[in-house]
Formats: sequence, C-alpha cells, structure tokens
Amino acid sequence: MSDKTMTADEAVSRLESGMTLGIGGWGSRRKPMALVRALLRTEIADLTVVSYGGPDVGMLAAAGRIRKLIAAFATLDSIPLEPHFRAARERGAFELMEIDEAMFMWGLHAAANRLPFMPVRAGIGSDVMRVNPELRTITSPYADGETFVAMPALRLDAALVHVNRADRQGNGQYLGPDPYFDDLFCEAADTAYVSCERIVDTADLTKEAPPPSLLLKRHVVTGVIEAPGGAHFTSCAPDYARDEAFQKTYATTPWPEFAARFLSGDEQAYQSAVKEAT
Repeated sequence: MSDKTMTADEAVSRLESGMTLGIGGWGSRRKPMALVRALLRTEIADLTVVSYGGPDVGMLAAAGRIRKLIAAFATLDSIPLEPHFRAARERGAFELMEIDEAMFMWGLHAAANRLPFMPVRAGIGSDVMRVNPELRTITSPYADGETFVAMPALRLDAALVHVNRADRQGNGQYLGPDPYFDDLFCEAADTAYVSCERIVDTADLTKEAPPPSLLLKRHVVTGVIEAPGGAHFTSCAPDYARDEAFQKTYATTPWPEFAARFLSGDEQAYQSAVKEAT
C-alpha cells in the first residue's frame, strides 16, 4: 500500500483552473480551511465549486475564484448568511445553482455511483424548479406513475475534505457528531485530498472510536495532508470548537484587509497571525 502523504501546497498544485471542485464539511463545521488557504495562494480560478457552503465559499468568492457555485446554502452557522458570499452574489460575481439540501446529497450519490441522475421528491412544488430551469422531471415507469425531479450527478474533478484522523494510505476517521457527507464528496470525485488533525498508524484508527467512525476508504483518496488546526476557524469536534471570536473578525473585516492581514503568507504565518489577533 502506497504512502499518500503530501503537503497542502503539493495537493493544490495538482488542481487546475476551470475544474469542478467539491469541498466537504457543512457551513462552518469541519471545513478543509488549510487546503482552501493553500488554494488561495495559487492563481487557480474559474472554478465550479460544489459545497454545503461556509467560509470556504466566502473566501473563494471574495477572491474572485468562483465561476459557478452549486450549493444548498452558504452560512457561518452562528452567523446565518456568509457575508463575503452575499457580497459577491449581490454584485453578480458568479453563477449560482441553488438547490435543496436533499437534492444536493442525491446529486453526490448519483456521482458516487456513476449514474447520470437520481430521482428525488425534493424540489417538487417549490421555486427550486423555477430558479433552475435546466432541471428536468422524470415519471416513474411503474404503476404509481409518480413524477420526480431528475437530480443530475454532481461529478467532481477533485474533492477537498478535513477529518480528525487519517493514516498514510488514505483511510480517514471522523470523531465528531456528523460525517457531513465527506465520504460522498470523495467518492464523487476523480481525485480526493484529505487533510487531518493528525496522521496515525492504521492500527490506531480504532483506538479513539469504533470502526463505524472510519468514514473514508483509501481507494477513493489521492492524498493525505497532516494539518493540525486545519479546519480553523470552523469547528472540528471534538478536537476544537469553532473560533467564534475569529469568525466574527472574518465576517466584519473588509476582504482586502482580512486577506492582507491573515492570508498573505503560508499556513504557519496564518496561525501566527491568528494568535496575535486573539
């Protein structure tokens, strides 16, 4: 079995402008922020981003890296609407495909199973169909004759996710209360890069939690990045909670000022700047 460890910069060096990029986590919870920050240090742009959106979407939108966003929401949880996403959206900076959370999930399921679409009830009778005129419906071929939304597969060129623990081969473990569909992001992608709080031996993956916590299987993971604090300022329970004070700083600081203060250097510089600010 191969050693898949690499740095965050090595991981993002494999990405290209114009890709469809899936970003795991949920809102302001267990987002792969160290990988997002590494991405922001490149010139990669024109991305189609697929995300249960949080500050990953906000930062990439503020930096002008998104061509199209596919999302069910963009939130910081304790701050209901991601402010930098909102500002970018209000100035028409990118195209948006806004869909129901269940539709989003089934789009990932379809991609993970290499199907062109999945039939879903979500979206029927709502404005989802009006604001997404490219969506189609399908009628059941059986006696019920029910009409469903044909949710297209959300195929990804690459996925970025963050978990609590991983081994060098790419098996990933979450220790918090929710997997946040990170396994589906990896399975829906051609390549998947997983950052983690700590790399451990494979035998140690079941020491902190039982086998059902082994969320990611090595065969769908391309690279593993050890990144302590790599989800900051989002939460990564039980390792750490959301940094609410810093999140407020992010939400209330004009983007150019925030980027210059916190994102002008490498990850170590970011962590040092955060300590100076708190």
